[in-house]
Amino acid sequence: MPTSALEFRPATAADVDAAVPLIHSSGPATFDYVFAPREAVQSLHFLAAAFRDGAGEFGWRNHVVGVRDGTVVAAGAAWDAASTFAFMRAATRQILGGYGLLRGAAVIGRGLAVERVIRPPADGELYVAHLGVRPELRGTGIGAALVRHLLARATPDRHRRASLDVALTNPRAQALYERLGFRVVAERAVALGAGQRKVPGHRRMVLEVGA
Repeated sequence: MPTSALEFRPATAADVDAAVPLIHSSGPATFDYVFAPREAVQSLHFLAAAFRDGAGEFGWRNHVVGVRDGTVVAAGAAWDAASTFAFMRAATRQILGGYGLLRGAAVIGRGLAVERVIRPPADGELYVAHLGVRPELRGTGIGAALVRHLLARATPDRHRRASLDVALTNPRAQALYERLGFRVVAERAVALGAGQRKVPGHRRMVLEVGA
């Protein structure tokens, strides 16, 4: 079916079962490093609880979904530096509520370590993230349509550029972003985690607003 049948709308709490696996697919090793290593509460469970909560980086209010024939087939988010403090406060509450004080402190510590690689947006940036498309529909134009939809949130009076991070292990996604006009401006190696939960290095890519 052509991508013209695709529609985007704000996410709702009822999208949790469809949207959360797509969000997780945007960086499974990184999410699992932060939220799951040797923990009883797995990363998908935490992300689902945070999504239902609604607040913060992982809440449904921060996401859009792509829908085709009534089925959620894509999800993503875009925000800027104005949200940093509120997102930090919401994440702290959600993590401590889900993991308890001691385990929650360890999760927060791992999250702060990841932020040295995948950094929050700077002033004047619209940051695009959590991009996921159903596996069987990748390569059909849905991912590009999702990014374009999110980029439409950029406004010249607030945002000089859009930015995103792409894992070194995901050249297919980098090629997509390059086709959309993004360019690599930094590469950060990393030595976090082990095995399936090892955080890959990432490249920061930017697109000038209006380019």
